[in-house]
Amino acid sequence: MDIKTIELKKTILEDNDKDADLLREQLRQTKTFYVNLMSSPGSGKTTTLVATIKELQSGAPLRIGVMEADIDSDVDAHTIAEQTGAPSVQLHTGGMCHLDAEMSRQGLREIGYEDLDIVFLENVGNLVCPAEFDTGAHMKAVILSVPEGDDKPLKYPLMFEEADVVLVTKIDAMEAFDFAPERFRENLAGVNADAPVFFLSGATGEGVAEWASWLRGEVENFLA
Repeated sequence: MDIKTIELKKTILEDNDKDADLLREQLRQTKTFYVNLMSSPGSGKTTTLVATIKELQSGAPLRIGVMEADIDSDVDAHTIAEQTGAPSVQLHTGGMCHLDAEMSRQGLREIGYEDLDIVFLENVGNLVCPAEFDTGAHMKAVILSVPEGDDKPLKYPLMFEEADVVLVTKIDAMEAFDFAPERFRENLAGVNADAPVFFLSGATGEGVAEWASWLRGEVENFLA
């Protein structure tokens, strides 16, 4: 008897990619720019996001919302709401290590994306699974902290291949770790030579204005 083998992962990814394209078009019609922030746990995603939002709020007003994805807890959503005032929702993934397009759609519906210029998704902390699933975002931003090391583009190539922009955080701790910016740029160029890189510190504020200014330009081009 012949047994049919179904490649489930491939099928699931293909179905999700189609759904993500539909979601991207929906968001384009409402002029809502969607940013997917990805990194490992402890990289400083929330601190960086708070600093970014505050910098964006200091210029011409942008309507900003945040979706915080985690396996459990709502700590990050409370942090964002309390420190920035931006509307924030917590997404629990039910044990899954990533978000897909349908999960994004549910969160976006809850936060009221039609009335927002930009929505940030702080994805589940992981340098593997989130890179495989298209959330429907217009921009994929990868955050790497200095303590993680400058070799991560070599160890997790798909994540960095997918990046539209890379943020290197905790640069105030550079002297305490064997992290060389130029070595990191070389490693990144080996998998993605096009992604711009911003070096910043959410704690001291260094580099945040440059990153936020670049991001504002991307959003304004999208909204035009």
